[in-house]
Amino acid sequence: MATLLKEYKTINEIAGPLLFVEGISGVGFNEIVEVALPDGEKRKGQVLDVSETIAVVQVFGPTAGISTDQTTVKFLGETMQLGLSSEMLGRAFDGLGEPRDKGPKIIPKEKVDINGLPINPYSRESPSEFIQTGVSTIDAMNTLVRGQKLPIFSGAGLPHNQLAVQVARQAKVRGSNEKFAVVFAAIGITHEEASFFIRDFEKTGALENAVLFLNLANDPSVERLITPRLALTTAEYLAYTQDMHVLVMLTDLTNYCEALREISSARQEVPGRRGYPGYMYTDLSTIYERAGRVSGAKGTVTQFPILTMPGDDKTHPIPDLTGYITEGQIILSRDLHRKNIYPPVDVLPSLSRLMNSGIGQGKTREDHKGVADQLYAAYANGRDLRSLSAVVGEEALTEIDRRYLRFADEYENKFVRQGAYEDRTIEKTLEIAWDLLSALPEAELKRVKTEYIGKYLKKK
Repeated sequence: MATLLKEYKTINEIAGPLLFVEGISGVGFNEIVEVALPDGEKRKGQVLDVSETIAVVQVFGPTAGISTDQTTVKFLGETMQLGLSSEMLGRAFDGLGEPRDKGPKIIPKEKVDINGLPINPYSRESPSEFIQTGVSTIDAMNTLVRGQKLPIFSGAGLPHNQLAVQVARQAKVRGSNEKFAVVFAAIGITHEEASFFIRDFEKTGALENAVLFLNLANDPSVERLITPRLALTTAEYLAYTQDMHVLVMLTDLTNYCEALREISSARQEVPGRRGYPGYMYTDLSTIYERAGRVSGAKGTVTQFPILTMPGDDKTHPIPDLTGYITEGQIILSRDLHRKNIYPPVDVLPSLSRLMNSGIGQGKTREDHKGVADQLYAAYANGRDLRSLSAVVGEEALTEIDRRYLRFADEYENKFVRQGAYEDRTIEKTLEIAWDLLSALPEAELKRVKTEYIGKYLKKK
């Protein structure tokens, strides 16, 4: 890092949001720069790449008005930092961490590098505590566990934003008075979506325990690379300094990856799959791997990122790479959405790899695992029979097949479907599940222990 501030008027080239500065020395990667325009205006930027004599600087803002001969680039000798304080709770900020709620600037207790520090694998503890979201398809079938990273895979036009604010509003750690907070970062959203998020958080009172970072679609694309890191830095501060349990929601990471591709293209890098940079896996991991439980720390960071799959394609590089790094995925279904079912969570391809660590006696209920397995099997059977009956007709099915067919419909209408402001406890969710299972013959309930059938099954 440079110890003395160095100024240069040696911009060689301007390409999109990038400046190529020649004749530099002692400049560090990720160093923050100040760009002074000929008219006196100043803009911030960051060193994106550096060689022996040339630094590539990405400008946080438009490059209009910057000239190659009259613009001064000052290297500040420090990386981008965020001023942190517990007073950030209840506030909304823009994508660069400046207040956007017309409130006063935060007086920081400390300043921290937004790139964070990797968690020592030896210090990681296995996530094992249930987080109740109040959404049956998540709580019962794809349980979220404290310290987990569990993404939602959605599609354009599906109600992922509505589901995101519902989870942010309702999420809680049961049976504890421990402090819980939500850090919500929206990346590349419209003004309408930003208003929706702020209005919903304010209306329901959830804003009191939340920090919002909102990067709008008309903000510079390079800002999208900063926003999730600001959110995670804030979450780590609240978790490890203020001893809070923090749920981080990032939407939409597809916009983040598009910005990554745009910057990579401007740097004229060799593209990887579908034009995305070859290092996108590594870059995404620097975001996702900042979730977890740390030995000796009271607080935890849990991630619930959301991404829209381009063309609803699960094999697209963004969901594909995300699936390798995270611990499962919750997939929203366009078919369920067409049936006007909210939230349109398709439980069959969805998965929470840490679910078994966070359920059972003392965490949710002793019958949870068996009930979830039985619901999954019965619904999968009903869906298969739906396809079969479309070919041979319902009359050709056996009586038990027709029961499974009805079960699939009832499951979607009573279990999957719930109100956007309906907060179900895990007991209520399991009660609905047992009510649905009572429509099947007892002999078909092979995945639930007999003792639980006697205890919870209502005879019809």
